[in-house]
Amino acid sequence: MNSFELNKVLGAILGTCLVLVALNIGANALFATPKLTKPGYVIAVSTGGAEKKPEVKKEVPIAELLQHANVDKGKNIAKQCQACHTLEKGGPNRVGPNLYGIVGDERGKDRGGFNFSAAMKAKGGKWTFDELNKFLTNPRNYIQGTAMTFAGLSRDDQRADVIAYLRTLSDNPVPLPPPPAAPAKPAEAPKAAPAAPAAPAK
Repeated sequence: MNSFELNKVLGAILGTCLVLVALNIGANALFATPKLTKPGYVIAVSTGGAEKKPEVKKEVPIAELLQHANVDKGKNIAKQCQACHTLEKGGPNRVGPNLYGIVGDERGKDRGGFNFSAAMKAKGGKWTFDELNKFLTNPRNYIQGTAMTFAGLSRDDQRADVIAYLRTLSDNPVPLPPPPAAPAKPAEAPKAAPAAPAAPAK
């Protein structure tokens, strides 16, 4: 191959390279992507710590709450009940029934001719300490369909105080429930006896 033919081959290769470079520059100019100011995806990275769960309020049994209930405080709180109820013995019914002797009484039972709602009559049972506690927490939620409009007492100690006071409104007050038994402690494993000292070497 003479020098002329070699120059043509090299020229063709060089021309092809120039065309490819020009095409690459033109393509980048036409289809250039703007730089992102922040990443398009947020990647959650675990810190390794345990996630905190919301604390669940522990429900205290009414039997335990009544051991520390204050009757005088309950009497003051019960004043708001007097908008709908009377509390004295033989008192008349109002929007709600007279509450004298309510603790331990039959639920929905005739109290001086008071007309209880169908939901209250259907519930049945007695007004035990536990039942009063559940009802006073949220009356309409506990007995759906009750005519009682009172929103309830959210605080455990206030409910216990009111129930302790209502208990005194009776010729024969119902005895307080015994406090719940303390949970048994797990038995401890017996301690191993100390090892005997090694005999001195002779």
